[in-house]
Amino acid sequence: MTIVRDPAPDATFALLRDGYEFVSNRAKRFGTDAFETRLTLRPVVCTVGREAAEMFYHSGRFTRQGAMPVTALTLLQDRGSVQALDGEDHRVRKATWMRMAASDEAVEDLSTRFRVCLRDRMAKWSEAPTVLHSQARSALAEAACGWAGVTSDEASLRKRVAELGAMIDGAGSIGFAQVKGQVLRQRGERWARRVMASALKDPTSVPPGSPVRMLAEHRDADGKRLDVPSAAVELLNVLRPVVAVARYVVFAALALHQHPQWRGRLKDDAALVRPFVQEVRRLSPFFPLIGGRVLEPFSWRGRRFDEGDWVVLDIYGTNRDPLVWEEPEVFNPERFISREPNAYAMAPQGAGSYQAGHRCPGERATVALIEEAASALVRVEYEVPPQDLSISLTKMPTLPKSGFVVLGSKTASHAVS
Repeated sequence: MTIVRDPAPDATFALLRDGYEFVSNRAKRFGTDAFETRLTLRPVVCTVGREAAEMFYHSGRFTRQGAMPVTALTLLQDRGSVQALDGEDHRVRKATWMRMAASDEAVEDLSTRFRVCLRDRMAKWSEAPTVLHSQARSALAEAACGWAGVTSDEASLRKRVAELGAMIDGAGSIGFAQVKGQVLRQRGERWARRVMASALKDPTSVPPGSPVRMLAEHRDADGKRLDVPSAAVELLNVLRPVVAVARYVVFAALALHQHPQWRGRLKDDAALVRPFVQEVRRLSPFFPLIGGRVLEPFSWRGRRFDEGDWVVLDIYGTNRDPLVWEEPEVFNPERFISREPNAYAMAPQGAGSYQAGHRCPGERATVALIEEAASALVRVEYEVPPQDLSISLTKMPTLPKSGFVVLGSKTASHAVS
């Protein structure tokens, strides 16, 4: 395949119109997996598929700096975060992140806390309508704060849920949701700065092994500790992605609703939970695109990419690459029973190496959290009343419109183990 040029003078409105399907739709039209176009009048190469992911996630090839809209950057990562670093600075900071979020101990601690928090909320389900997305957000925020080493009473927890949720909801918006996200982001940062200022002053005041403690004790490549603003940004970057998993919880519930045979299969065979979760992650519209700016010039598909060139990878479309996945639009967890996802063929949270690249260090935790939710959902009796479960692919990030409303069953024991 070759890189072709989009004849349209600018494709910004097409991106807003097509949303998650923007890159894939155009790539299919042009008969390629990479094309040149303009977004907001800036030249960009849009790519999709496993080969594109291998190009994009080649170690040291791209920087995230200047590759995302400022509105999304400030809500999802912000300046001074690990994602904004490159080279040795990134490697050293990422090593701490891997210990914080990807170790066996960290994943077990977080998932166990979430299991308890979700069970407590499910035990209170009644015949009154309950929005699963809201319940999952609250449970995940409570679990994340406890795991991170942050003490939260009920009032504080409500604020964190509102702040972290608004950042996620507003990331792909240019309207009210964006403004709300920015306002609550500022409030959240003020709180995070207070937490980290105290921890940096006396790291021993925070539980050992907790993310707050690790951030307080971290030394960057220059040997210096994080300053308070950078430490606060990283704390929010620890908590917010955990809360974002609520969307995956809803998509898992939707998959169980649309494919009810999997309820019984998961309940009878715990070994099927992981394949089910991986298929949910593959097909669910999470975040649609990732952008990068070229650090070191290289050539691909006969085109030279110079320093500063802007390249976008279609995550949503890569997870549906027909060259990799048989019947890519069909929900089929059995495709993962005998294999783990290829490091480049499936990229809902990035691709390639965790240590050397920008792949999300919290991916293992994400999988474990969705597994906890799926296991709980198949062991609790509930009804799904008539509601609007449509999913808009022009809203980024998206969700079933109703948030997935459930009604507790009179006969349910709510015994979640």
